[in-house]
Amino acid sequence: MSNPLLQDWRTPHQLPPFDLIRAEHFAPALELLMTEHRQAVEDIANQAEPADFANTLEALETAAVPLNRVSLVFHNLCVSHSSPELRAAERELAPKLAAHHSAIYLNEKLFARLDAVAKQAVDLELDAEARRLLQRLHLDFTMAGACLRDKARSEFADCVAELARLSTEFGQNILTDEAEYALQLRDEAELAGLPAALRETMAEAARQRGLEGYAATLAHSSAAAAFLTHSSRSDLRAAIWHAKTGRGSQPARDNRPILRRILTLRQRQARLLGYANYADYALSDRMAGSAQAVYRLLEPTWEAALGQFAREKALLQETARREGLPEDIAPWDWRYLAEKVRLQRYALDDAEVKPYFSLENMLAAMFDVAGRLFGLSFEERHDLPRYHADVRSWEVSRHGQLIGIFLSDNFARPGKKSGAWNSIYRAQGLHGGTSLPIVVNNTNFAKGEPTLLSFDDVRTLFHEFGHGLHCLLSNVRYQRLAGTRVPRDYVELPSQLMENWALVPEILDRHARHAETGAAIPPALVAKILAAQNFQQGYATVRYTISALLDLALHQEADGVDDPSAFEAELCQHYGLPAEAELAHSLPHFNHLFNGGYAAGYYVYLWAEVLEAEAFARFEESGDLFDAGLADALRRHIYSAGNARDPRQTFQAFCGREPSAQAMLKKRGLAS
Repeated sequence: MSNPLLQDWRTPHQLPPFDLIRAEHFAPALELLMTEHRQAVEDIANQAEPADFANTLEALETAAVPLNRVSLVFHNLCVSHSSPELRAAERELAPKLAAHHSAIYLNEKLFARLDAVAKQAVDLELDAEARRLLQRLHLDFTMAGACLRDKARSEFADCVAELARLSTEFGQNILTDEAEYALQLRDEAELAGLPAALRETMAEAARQRGLEGYAATLAHSSAAAAFLTHSSRSDLRAAIWHAKTGRGSQPARDNRPILRRILTLRQRQARLLGYANYADYALSDRMAGSAQAVYRLLEPTWEAALGQFAREKALLQETARREGLPEDIAPWDWRYLAEKVRLQRYALDDAEVKPYFSLENMLAAMFDVAGRLFGLSFEERHDLPRYHADVRSWEVSRHGQLIGIFLSDNFARPGKKSGAWNSIYRAQGLHGGTSLPIVVNNTNFAKGEPTLLSFDDVRTLFHEFGHGLHCLLSNVRYQRLAGTRVPRDYVELPSQLMENWALVPEILDRHARHAETGAAIPPALVAKILAAQNFQQGYATVRYTISALLDLALHQEADGVDDPSAFEAELCQHYGLPAEAELAHSLPHFNHLFNGGYAAGYYVYLWAEVLEAEAFARFEESGDLFDAGLADALRRHIYSAGNARDPRQTFQAFCGREPSAQAMLKKRGLAS
């Protein structure tokens, strides 16, 4: 009981006691909790009473809580505040945790009880949410191999454990590559073109690494993009580009053998369950339903994007001639040239925009949006436990009633995964007593005094906050159905939808205030941002869509892939990927696929964008972007429903019509 992970957390809102937790606490705590969980599950499976909803399904929900409480802390710290000791613990524990959960899904007696309840479902007096839980749990078990027998069961379990080990190794290799790389810059010639804010970020990165001068790194993804955009030195841009695209391919940490094995294991799992390939298996529980449906979205989008890309390339070639660069544009020169064109066509400069978008003001802006749409209020607490000094905490209330805790971890640092994501330390649920959600948004902005954001950064902030609201507003009985526990191609709807309110004029007028003068952002500058929001959309869409096509094709290969690099090259040639674009995510560093749960699902952002465009159109058609009736319907049907109802039904209930890709293409500026 000296282990803080195994004690009652007598902290405000029972937040984890981060100041007491050490890496060495996780292994003994999780080992003990897995043992206790296995025993609880055995008791459920072997009880003498006939199976019913309470003694089987609700009992399983209750039994999972202690292990989930600690494993969520573990998984969050591994990506937000990692260390060599924590990474070692992750390598040890990830396969054990995966094997533990697999063994529960493959418990024959337990599944027999669950199956018995499912067969009685028509005669049971269950409400809609209870029926949904029964349907989802039965499907969870089936998809995890519960119907398999004998050798096939053990083979499936072996695949699960090995995949967990390999996925952890894949992600840690990328994290190490990002943490170790630093391009040291010392003199003005090497800093040419870099704006002052980026220089400050690079100076801090150098200090953190014990280097003199400045350091361009990969740990802060937007800083790497900014370097490619502004640096006047093509040779240095090339160095950063090759380091970025070479992640996961270093001799000491080569992810290619790992991903080959992952693909083989995934295809084996799918075949054991009777699917032709892993894509068919994964898509069977998505809104899309089939690979054909995904191709019907991706391929027309690809063709439209290629046409726009060609027009963008012609503009950049004109600029390249003036800059004395080759007309055969190198991938590392694209962003630099695009910025020249953007300045010329829209007179829009990040140096002019950023002072109006301080992080502090944009946090206030997104809280304002949540208040006006959903009646939420955010009260910052400075006394709550936190795992790093950068983390900020708020109590979140709706109409005066506390509904959850929101944490925000906004800055890049060593030991933190790059990119942006939402996660939870505790899920919402009402079964067995109210469980208040604890939600965390992670971004990787460059810390400043004040921290100033590009408008792309602002979109990212609102995007992750949309995920956070999906968890905070969740209002269901069972944690299995709470918040973001929805199909992958639906989970991005609440996040992408929230991005729209970042550009609402009254929100900008109130919160986009100059960091030094406090003056409101000029309407002319807002007009420039609006005019330029689809700038380079061909480039962005080409790079995204080819990655989604690669993912889908890769997971349709029933026998795996022997040579990932050759497969990648052949697919890019087949679709005619322009050389100037290159892949946004080459397979050795495609974390979404091999360490992020998006296998055969990278398309989901575009799928959700179709839904989001339709949903926001309802507000636009109303003439009031904060229409109270629509906002309440949005809360009830989208943000609060979780997976307690079929997402197709909840979307239809809000929108009242089937989604069409045309609205998405129009919004991206790609509609013919």
